[in-house]
Amino acid sequence: MSQSYEAELFTRQASLIVPQADEQAFLPSFKERGAVFTRPEVVNFILDLVGYTIDKPLHRQRLLEPSCGEGDFLIPAIQRLLMAWKQQSGLEKADMHTLSHAVHAVEVHEESYIKVCSAVYQLLISEGIDHSSARLLLKQWIRQDDYLLSEIEGDFEYVVGNPPYVRQDSLPPRLVSHYRALYTTIYDRADIYIPFIEKSLRLLSINGKLGFICADRWMKNRYGGPLRKFVSSGYSLDTYVDMTGAPAFYQEVSAYPAITVISRGKQGPTRLAHRPVVDRKILQDLSCKLLDPDTATSDCTMYNVVNGSEPWILDSSDQLALLRRLEASFPMLEEASCKVGIGVATGADKVFIVDMASVDIEAERLLPLVATRDIRNGTVEWKGKAIINPFQDNGKMVSLKLYPQLQEYLKSHKSALVRRHCAKRSPDKWFRTIDRIWPELATIPKLLIPDIKGNAHVVYEDGTYYPHHNLYYVLSSGWDLRALQAVLLSRIAKLFVASYSTKMRGGYIRFQAQYIRRIRIPYWKDVPEDLRVELKTAAQSLDLDACNRAVFQLYGLTHSERSALGRNGE
Repeated sequence: MSQSYEAELFTRQASLIVPQADEQAFLPSFKERGAVFTRPEVVNFILDLVGYTIDKPLHRQRLLEPSCGEGDFLIPAIQRLLMAWKQQSGLEKADMHTLSHAVHAVEVHEESYIKVCSAVYQLLISEGIDHSSARLLLKQWIRQDDYLLSEIEGDFEYVVGNPPYVRQDSLPPRLVSHYRALYTTIYDRADIYIPFIEKSLRLLSINGKLGFICADRWMKNRYGGPLRKFVSSGYSLDTYVDMTGAPAFYQEVSAYPAITVISRGKQGPTRLAHRPVVDRKILQDLSCKLLDPDTATSDCTMYNVVNGSEPWILDSSDQLALLRRLEASFPMLEEASCKVGIGVATGADKVFIVDMASVDIEAERLLPLVATRDIRNGTVEWKGKAIINPFQDNGKMVSLKLYPQLQEYLKSHKSALVRRHCAKRSPDKWFRTIDRIWPELATIPKLLIPDIKGNAHVVYEDGTYYPHHNLYYVLSSGWDLRALQAVLLSRIAKLFVASYSTKMRGGYIRFQAQYIRRIRIPYWKDVPEDLRVELKTAAQSLDLDACNRAVFQLYGLTHSERSALGRNGE
C-alpha cells in the first residue's frame, strides 16, 4: 500500500476516532471558531521560550496543545520531539511506547481535526515510523473534543498554542452557563481564551511552563481581573512579548496579540520585549537574550508586574517605578474632592438629540448638549444641538399631557423608541433615555474628555452644556478646574491612563472613567500659591509644555523621572 493511499485512507477513517453524539452535545455551538493561524517563526520562538528544545528528553515529558487547529504548533513540536527521541533512543520499535504520552492535542472543529491528523500521520511516516505505529500514536496524541469540557489526565511540563478568540455572545447561553460553572475566571464579557488559560495553567506540572500567543486585553481590562488574580496566586509571569503590529499570523487580526510565558511557582522577574521583527534569526537571538540569566538586570526586565487583580503594566521599568512612587505618595482623583462621570446615553440619539433653535418642543424640556465634535479645537464651539429631557427634577418621568409639543414629537417616533431594551423593560416609560438626566449637571463647570485619543484632550466648560455619552467629565469641589486641567493635559496624566488602558489601533488609548480615576493628584490645600497660578495660566493658554513644566514641579519629579516620560526630561 502506498504512503499517499494510506494517508488518504486514514483521512477518510479519521472521523471514526471522535466522541459519540451524546459526548458532542456542545461541539456544534462553535459557529465562530476564532481560528487564526500562527507563523512558524513565531511558533518556534514560543517553543524556545518555554524550553521545548531538542536537548531535553522530550519523549519523557508531556506537551499539551489545547486548540491545535491544523497543526501550526503541533507539527513543529512533534518535529522537535522526534529529533530529541532519535538522538536519545534511536528508531527501535521497542522504544515506540516512550512516545505515547509525550503529546496531548485537542481540536473541536472536525474538518481541522481531520486535516491535522492527516498532516501528523504523514510526518510520522516521513520520519520512518511504520503505519500501524503512526496510527496508534495519532489515537493517543490527538482527540476531537471541546477542550473546556474535556477530561484530561495528568499534568504537563509544556502547554503551548494560540487559544481561540471567541466572544461569549457568539455561543449559546447554555454553553456559556456551563463554562461559567466550571471556570472561576469567566467574568463579565470575558472571551473564551480566558478559561483556556485558566484550565491550561491548572494542568501545568510543578516546573511546567505555558506559552500562549493571544489577545492582550485581559492583562489590563475589567474582565481579566479574576484571571490576573488567579495568576498571582501561584504562578509567575516569566516572559511578555508585545506583538502589536508584528505579522505574527497569516492574516491580519483586530486584537492586539502578545506572547506570555507563565510558569507554576513564585513570581520572579518578568522579561520583556516589544514588537520584534518576525524573522527566524532575530527571534532566535531574542529568545536567547530573554532566557539568559546574565541579562536579568537589563532594561528588558521588570519586577512586581503581577499584583493580585491589578492591571499589568508592561511598557517601561522606569515608568513603572515612577507610577508606583506617585501611587504611594498621592491620593486618587476622587479622593481629592473630584468626581469622574460620563455623559448621557439615550439609546436613540436621532430622536433625543435635536436642533435647539428649530425643533418644536417646549424650551424647558431641552438642555444644550456638548459632544466630541464641539470640542475638537480645545474649547467649546457649540453646534446648536440639544438633548430632550423626559425627566422631572425628582427623577420621575414627566407627564406628556403637560407638554403637548413634546408629546406630539415623541409619539411620532414611538415605533423606534419602544424597540429599545429599556422601553421593553418598562413599557410605561417608553420615552425615557437610557440614563437619567440631571439638569443641574449642565450648570456646573466641568472638564470634558473624549474617550479615544492619542494624547489627553481636556476641555474646560463653564457650566452651560450637558455632556453627551461620548464624553467623560470631571467635577471638583476642591481643586480649581483650570489648574486640574493642566494636570490632566500633562504627560503625568497620560502615564496613568496609558499604563492602565488597553491599546487601540493607531496608538490611541482609552480615556475612560476607570482609568481617569486612577490618576493621582495632591490635595489642593498642599499646592503652593505660586504653583496654583502657574498651573491655571498654563491651562488657560493651552500651552502643553507649560502644563508639563508646572506639573513636573507639582509632583517633584527628578530629572530621570522626567526623562522616563519622554522629551529628554524637559
